[in-house]
Amino acid sequence: MGEKKVINALVTGGEASAGPPLGPALGPLGVNVLGIVNEINKQTADFRGMRVPVKVEVDQETKQFAISVGTPTTSALVAKESGIPKGASKPKTEFAGDLTIDKVVGIARSKIAGSYAKTVKAAVKEVVGSCVSMGIRIEGKDPREFMAEVEAGTWDSKFE
Repeated sequence: MGEKKVINALVTGGEASAGPPLGPALGPLGVNVLGIVNEINKQTADFRGMRVPVKVEVDQETKQFAISVGTPTTSALVAKESGIPKGASKPKTEFAGDLTIDKVVGIARSKIAGSYAKTVKAAVKEVVGSCVSMGIRIEGKDPREFMAEVEAGTWDSKFE
């Protein structure tokens, strides 16, 4: 087993290319850059249009590689699930979209592994926090009002 070189990059799901940031980092390693890029695009296809963290490990002797794909940012997932290109320009007074509780819980579950949250409820609060800063309603409510309901236990049955 030769020495491993690790490249971390943020790519747009399904749209990585041999250009920066991957090409210049992988080129000097003498690997099949296009093969790696194609594999990354295959693994990130579900996150099309979202920024996704990707880690490429290359064995410098054998030129074999391993790719691990992270989860897009919470705000990217919130935008995708609420069907908007980006958050509101004045999130305190404008709302750009609306999410159901089930979508909020789904995002929370997908992010919990890489989060400090120990419970689904805590992960949901992180997602609701993103909704506050993006101007996204939840169940038709202001996300701050929804957060108060989460803290009061109103939605606990959804977090099991």
